[in-house]
Amino acid sequence: MIGTNELLIIALVILVLFGASAIPKFARSLGQAKKEFDKGAKEGFSGKDDDKKGETSSEENKKA
Repeated sequence: MIGTNELLIIALVILVLFGASAIPKFARSLGQAKKEFDKGAKEGFSGKDDDKKGETSSEENKKA
């Protein structure tokens, strides 16, 4: 398990490597990526596409 000391060291290393001006841009891009992921997960798990696929396969089975 990662403790507080380890997180502080990681934060300091990131600050030194990327500089203070890059951190807000990075945080903003992480927020946008999370928003897109949540949107995709919500659409993917809603079952709308699966229901349509199931209807077409059952209709094809009835015709055969």
